[in-house]
Amino acid sequence: MAGRSSSQTPHRYVLLFKACPEIMRQLRRAVRAELRPWGLAALVDEAELVVTELATNVVKHVGVGSAATLVIEVLADAVRVEVHDTSSQVPVLTEPGCTSECGRGLHLLVAMARDWGSQVTASGKAVWCELALPEGGERVRIYRADAVLGTYRTLVGAAAMPALGHSQAQKEVATTLIVDLLHWAVSQGCDPDDVLDRAQRHYEAVLDAAA
Repeated sequence: MAGRSSSQTPHRYVLLFKACPEIMRQLRRAVRAELRPWGLAALVDEAELVVTELATNVVKHVGVGSAATLVIEVLADAVRVEVHDTSSQVPVLTEPGCTSECGRGLHLLVAMARDWGSQVTASGKAVWCELALPEGGERVRIYRADAVLGTYRTLVGAAAMPALGHSQAQKEVATTLIVDLLHWAVSQGCDPDDVLDRAQRHYEAVLDAAA
């Protein structure tokens, strides 16, 4: 199973895999790894169920060992989970109580998802579900910081800063921004150590409140 490439953005994660029962645990682990850093731990359980159901359908209806792709995308108000496979046969939502196996698991997804659907692609099909994001909290802080970092990188210039798609590069950009903020604080007559101490106290207070 492939991992995140350096060309992917923090908002979109693409993972190639071979459909089989043994891969489910790794797919769920990928969901957790992608959502928790964005303050979306509350959606992890639902997203894991969605991924498990979609991938299981590939195993059942396309075949063990068939090529598939998982896409996780953080939108403005939802998390979108897609699974692509090589079959052009789209799933059908059966009536409750229907004895047919095809599509019965979709009722679970429909109950959880804000929206769902499928579409035929050049290589097969994609089935997707969108889970609504919770309001407020850590997610808002992370999105604000992400927006600031994106603007900051533009101001500094792409040639002077590494791409944000790489975790180490993100750390470097964030560190440089904090240094600039400390310079700004000094220019305003503030003590940089006091600013850092206050930020740390506020951060720990937010963590304590969320615990």
